[in-house]
This record gives sequence, C-alpha cells and structure tokens, in this order.
Amino acid sequence: MSNKGSKGSALPSADAAGSLPADDATGDPKSGRVWLPLNALRAFEAVGARLSFTGAAAALHISQSALSRHVGRLEEYLGCRLLERRAQGMSLTAAGAALLPVVTGSFDRMEETLKMLRRERGSGGRILKVHMPPTFLHVAGLSLIGEFRRAFPDVPIDISSSNGIGLPAGRSVDIAVVFDRPHVGDAIRDPLWMINQTPACAPQIAARAQGLGLADFLRANELLHVKLEGEPFDVFWSIHARHCGIDLGATRGLAFETEALAVQHAIAGGGITLVDPDMFAAELADGRLVAPFPRTTSPTGFGYYLTVHPDDMVDPAVALFRSWVVRHYASADAEDDTPGD
Repeated sequence: MSNKGSKGSALPSADAAGSLPADDATGDPKSGRVWLPLNALRAFEAVGARLSFTGAAAALHISQSALSRHVGRLEEYLGCRLLERRAQGMSLTAAGAALLPVVTGSFDRMEETLKMLRRERGSGGRILKVHMPPTFLHVAGLSLIGEFRRAFPDVPIDISSSNGIGLPAGRSVDIAVVFDRPHVGDAIRDPLWMINQTPACAPQIAARAQGLGLADFLRANELLHVKLEGEPFDVFWSIHARHCGIDLGATRGLAFETEALAVQHAIAGGGITLVDPDMFAAELADGRLVAPFPRTTSPTGFGYYLTVHPDDMVDPAVALFRSWVVRHYASADAEDDTPGD
C-alpha cells in the first residue's frame, strides 16, 4: 500500500501556536455516522509511516509537540497504545500496525477521488488511467484499446507501461493488466492470458536442430532470457528445462527487459528465446520465427490478469472497461474452442 498520502501533503493550516485545528468532536447526531478524528488520524499516519516524530512533524509543517498531542488524543480516543516509544527507537503496536494501512488506504482513496474530480472539472471528462506491461501492450494491448475507443469514444485513456510483477506502486492507475502468478489478494483479478512457452529462433538457427535432441540443440546455441523482478536470471528457461526433464545449465546468454525485445533479437539471429505460440502467432506464421521443437511447449505458471482495486469498481469508467475487456477475452476463448468444420 502506498504511503503517498503521508508524503509531501500538509495537514490543514496550523494556527498561530503551530498546532493543528482541533477535530470537531461534536459530530452530527442526525447523520448516523460515527465522529472520526481526521486530523489525529493524519498525524498518526505520518508518524507511523516514518516511525519518527521529527520526520513526520517536518513533513506536516507542525511542531513535534503538536503532533504528539494529536497522536496522544487518538490513543486516548481508542483506549489503546498505537506506538511504542523506546530508547532504541519507535515501533508500532499490534493496534497501530492494524490501523496504519487502513488509514493510509482511506486517505489515498480520498486523495485520488479529489484529483479525479478536479481533472473532470478542468478537462470536461474522466480520464481513465490504464497500465499494461510492455510486451502485452505491444502485442495485444494497443489493438485492444483501439477497439474499446471505437466502441466508447467518449472515454479518454491515459496509457502507461512498465516492467514488474503485480500492480504498479501506489494508486497511480485506475486499472491494470499485470503479469503475475495466480494468487489470492485484495485486488480483483480477471485472468486474460495464461502463458505457455516453446523455444523459438530464426530459420537459419532452427536448421541446426536437424538430428539433435532438444537439450543438445539448446546447449549449442545462445539462450535469450527475459528479466523478471524478484526472479532468477534464468527463471523461464529453468521452468522449461524442468518440464522437459533436461539438464540445461541455463544461467548463460543474454537477458532483456521485455519479451518483445528478446523476440526481436531472436528474429535477427541472435539466439533462442522462449515464446508463447499464441502471443507470437504472427511471427511464427510468416516464418520470421521457427519453433523447432513445438511439442515441448510448457506452462510457465504466469499469466496476464486484469486487475483493479475493489474500491475503484464504483467508478463507471473502470467498471465499463473491465466488463468490456473480460467479455472480449471470453469471446476470443469461445472462438478458439469452437470445433472446426
């Protein structure tokens, strides 16, 4: 969870004594909503994120004594300690550790909503922020977004792309296609494309496979890898070697930031890469790539997932884009499963 709500954004203006305006503890008995000490919560978030009263006070532009009073009032209101102050440093109590991500997430969502409303007022329309990994964007994403724009031309889209597993840091996007393993988490994840891989290379390199088994062919040529955050250099080749039951010694060759770059280098005759036969069907069909051992296609355990935070599903633009993309891939899967004549 991003801590951006506690960085670089001050609390409401300090009074002449350098303290924050007091939270209104009276509340509204007619609203039915419990009174929330927002200033004290913001103060606690700043301290909890940094585990420092000095750093938090500087970030919020208030005195340490004022900050301490706000945190103390919050602890008094809750009837429990949120921070442990010790000689060797500060730490969160169990209650503080439970409260901090909830407070940070709530302020993040309020901040994003306020930014969205300001954008809408200034630009005259909601801009949907969509994030996709580079290879997916290059191979499938641009055409997907093009189709969506033709169907819904009134929804402007801001596209971003970066490498990595899972959602980009913070709440900088509304909805994202992420490359990841299947797992259960807070986000809503719709599987779009599970990745299978087979060795592929330029035709002149594939010709060398005549009379060789898979292991000997791979050992005799340069291996092209795709880097993946938090994973070993040879993650995909190691998965493929285990699936095929061969000892490859895959920690050699060249590693690229994206699969698209590795494929371009393979087409140029630079070595052998692993590709999803469906994702790079065009390159295989026109002969730029050749899969000399097509029967060795292996599952990777990774896939592309359309991912959105549950709280963002109330946004009409997010809900529209999600439902449209899910239907698009469901239709494509149904066509692929249709028996031939």
